[in-house]
Amino acid sequence: MKIKQYRTQFIQELSPFYDAYEAESFFYLILEDKHKLRQIDLALNHELSFEKADFVYWNSILEQLKKEVPIQYLLGKTNFYGLYFEVNDNVLIPRPETEELVEWIIKENKNIDKSKKIKILDIGTGSGCIAITLAKNLPNAEVYAIDVSKKALETAKRNAINNNVEVTFIFQDILVTDELKSKFDVIVSNPPYVRNLEKVEIKKNVLDYEPHLALFVDDNDALVFYKKIAALAQNNLLENGQLYFEINQYLGQEMIDLLGKMDFINIDLRKDIYDNDRMISGKVSKTL
Repeated sequence: MKIKQYRTQFIQELSPFYDAYEAESFFYLILEDKHKLRQIDLALNHELSFEKADFVYWNSILEQLKKEVPIQYLLGKTNFYGLYFEVNDNVLIPRPETEELVEWIIKENKNIDKSKKIKILDIGTGSGCIAITLAKNLPNAEVYAIDVSKKALETAKRNAINNNVEVTFIFQDILVTDELKSKFDVIVSNPPYVRNLEKVEIKKNVLDYEPHLALFVDDNDALVFYKKIAALAQNNLLENGQLYFEINQYLGQEMIDLLGKMDFINIDLRKDIYDNDRMISGKVSKTL
């Protein structure tokens, strides 16, 4: 069968689950990953065909997509800030909103004297996307990353190797940590922040397949990670050090209030590309 014909069939079979644009994007992601063919290659050569054996793979992927398994897990990788990351069901799939957080940190630190080391800590690193991307784009950065999941850390370590950067990974439960063993110029975290009451808003492909440990918090203590990390940052940020968070879009004002009560200054709440309150930063008012 010609590839163009199969593409039409592929999109039609996914139509009950995805819109045509998303289904087509899946098709071309798989085509490039499996066959090293791009959309332009198919446009330039209408006669390209699949071998009989190819259909076993494609039909298997198709059946998984009908169950709404994330395409990133099926391919085992995703792109984040121009880098490729291995992803699996032990780590969250990196989002475009998190790229915006990383971009913010890079912009604010890229012009610092290159002879000066910047010490960065990423708390709740998951796939390592934040820590690794910062290490890749800030050559003078010394980057550390913490996670409570050993399997997530194994994935993150492989991602660091594959992206040719050095990151020190630490197995640690931040909620039971009384102190950090070093001081940092930057502390960043994208911790669990989705309340259980918001599960009704979560798509099936996220709710059924991504790790709940990295997603959800109790409705009655939605800021538990932020309180703990901010408290640690008070004692472990160097002079002029900065704390950055990705946050729940519904809790922007609560985050401003929290950081304000904890004596952070220069608090800056920013919206993401979807116009949702999504990231916040602040500095400690004094070195403790």
